[in-house]
Amino acid sequence: MLDKNKKMREVSPVLGVDVEEYLEKYANDEQKAFAIKFRTLKNEGNRYKPSTQLIDKSEIKTPEFRAWLLDEIATLVDENLFGRSEMCLQFAELLTMALKYLYIDARMVLGKAIYYNGIKESFRWDHAWVRINYEIIDGNLDSIIENPRVPKSIRVAPYWGNIKEMPLDRRLQENRNIIYKSDVDVAKIWWPDLVKSIERYNS
Repeated sequence: MLDKNKKMREVSPVLGVDVEEYLEKYANDEQKAFAIKFRTLKNEGNRYKPSTQLIDKSEIKTPEFRAWLLDEIATLVDENLFGRSEMCLQFAELLTMALKYLYIDARMVLGKAIYYNGIKESFRWDHAWVRINYEIIDGNLDSIIENPRVPKSIRVAPYWGNIKEMPLDRRLQENRNIIYKSDVDVAKIWWPDLVKSIERYNS
């Protein structure tokens, strides 16, 4: 449960526009309803955590650290007004930065994620994940069911492990031609906090 005396931080989806101004001037009724829903869930401490569903087949660091890091990043990115179900770019960027900070040779990957129901394709969209040599980290998937664009039948768990052991319910196609500009919220808001958390964890 969150500390009731601690003000919840919310990050606007539009740079230079604060949360309340965005809701008042730019959000439609559906978006306003989403914001109210997520505010309630956040205040109650009822948010998804990647570690609860994580398929972990990694050899990097420890299982405890991998779970902690994914959850820590999820908590930060979830400060977005509408949650993190469309925040794979920010999630992957933060994760890449954290791993590099720990001297792990990680790179952010952009491309398409394709999900399957058996052998039939169910859904595809633009996506971001992280590679470390032969390992792949797709850590934000636990929140996908909150995205209204995603069919309700889609159920895919976060994965961290060898790319050859990735579950058959998905396929990731890298596109090296996509140019990604670093997210301002990642650089100015979430990354400084994540560094502090990593230092506390390691102390």
